Amino acid sequence: MAPDLPGFTVEVLPQIDSTNTELMRRARAGQLEPTLLVAERQTAGRGRLGRQWHSDATSAGPLPSLTFSLGLTLSPADWSGLSLVVGVSVAQSLHPDLRLKWPNDIWLQDRKLAGILIETASFDGFRYAVIGVGINLLPRHANGLSTPPAWLAELWPELDAPQALLQVAVPLVRAVQAFQRQGFAPSRPQFAALDGLAGRAVTLSDGTLGTARGVDDTGALLVHTSDGMKTVTSSEVSVRPVTGPG
Repeated sequence: MAPDLPGFTVEVLPQIDSTNTELMRRARAGQLEPTLLVAERQTAGRGRLGRQWHSDATSAGPLPSLTFSLGLTLSPADWSGLSLVVGVSVAQSLHPDLRLKWPNDIWLQDRKLAGILIETASFDGFRYAVIGVGINLLPRHANGLSTPPAWLAELWPELDAPQALLQVAVPLVRAVQAFQRQGFAPSRPQFAALDGLAGRAVTLSDGTLGTARGVDDTGALLVHTSDGMKTVTSSEVSVRPVTGPG
């Protein structure tokens, strides 16, 4: 990736509290170089809305998950839709059977295989973005999870953590750079092809019922409700498909 990101480095740590947290700590200390930080074990991994992301190498052998964060300065005209662009890139890099659950989960048959957490902060006139990705590679328990887990070994049994990183890292950097130049709109058709909620009944976090109708050019979710079409941003709701009849 060096030609795309001069000064780029990859660092693998045996253990850290959170790769996102660590890159933000470094940014506050003035370290704004483009970095891919990988952790074999996270003790305080985080997901969206304050949820935990469990990452634990509990025994010798293959790592059960791949967790990493990409940190770099970005200056897009509009930040809307970045998590969707990241999701499209990761899903396309891994397997054609994967789908996206707006705004930042990667699904296999309605089960969560991977998650994305994006955080940004301003330092000395620069906007620094940290893009965290966690991918289940091997079977894991569902205790405490709101969505049943899936894992990549179901689709690609021979793929280990280093190979998975090789699959996703370069396409991800290039997708983020394209987003900086062009925004989300050019990626809207790609997201639509992978949209796991399209045409399905959903319940918003405020209890509103409706039908998911894709996303607009900013990446906002479109939900048709009894009051008409509602535009939903990632900061407003958590969306889950309705199960059962109706």
